[in-house]
Amino acid sequence: MKPETLLFLCAHNDDQLLGAGGTIAKYTKEGKKIITVIFSFGEMSNPLEQDIVTRRTRVIESKRVSKILGESELYYLGIKEGKFKEGIESKKIHEKIQKIIKRIKPNKIFTHSVDDPHPDHKQVHKFTIELADMINYKGEIYTYNVWNYFLNIKERNSPRLVVDITQTLKKKVESFKLHKSQGLARMAHMWGIYVNAILRGLENHVKYAEVFYKIR
Repeated sequence: MKPETLLFLCAHNDDQLLGAGGTIAKYTKEGKKIITVIFSFGEMSNPLEQDIVTRRTRVIESKRVSKILGESELYYLGIKEGKFKEGIESKKIHEKIQKIIKRIKPNKIFTHSVDDPHPDHKQVHKFTIELADMINYKGEIYTYNVWNYFLNIKERNSPRLVVDITQTLKKKVESFKLHKSQGLARMAHMWGIYVNAILRGLENHVKYAEVFYKIR
C-alpha cells in the first residue's frame, strides 16, 4: 500500500514545527511522507542583519530541522514577509503549489488557522482555501496553531484530529532549539510548546498532544 502523503503549507520556516512538530516526527516514523512548503525566508526575524544573511541562516536551520523530523521534501517560495498577497500573485504561487499537489497527490493538507492573528499566517490560510476550490481538491484540510494556542473561535465547531505526541515532544523541542536566529521569539514560543502539549494532553487523556481542526 502506498504510504500516506501529507502537505504542510507554512508562512515561515518554523511554523510547521511549532504547530505540528511532534505530529510530523510521529508520522514520518510511521512511514508517512511529509512535504513542506515555506512561503517566506523570514527576513524580518533579525532586523539587525542583512536580508541575505538571515535567509541563508534560516534555510540552514530549517533544513537541519527537516532532516531531524524526517520530512521528505522541503520547498521555499521566497515571498517577502508582510507582502504575501502581492507575492502570491507576482510569483504565481497558485500554479507552483498546484504542480506540487498534482505530483505528490497529498491525502491531507495542513495550513494555518484562520484564527491566527499573524497577517502572513492568515494569507496562507486564505490561499489554501482558494487553491482547494480552484483545483477541486478532494482530500482533507486541517489547520494548526502557531500564535493562537487555544483561540480557535471560528473553527471551534470543526472536527478535531488529536495526535498523541508523548514519544516525540522531545524531538520537537530539540528541533526548535536549532532555530537560533529567532532571538526573542524562541523564548516566547518555547514555553508555548510545553504548555500547549501538556494542556492538549490533559484534554485528551494522554501525556502530550497536538490538536488540528478539520475545515474541509
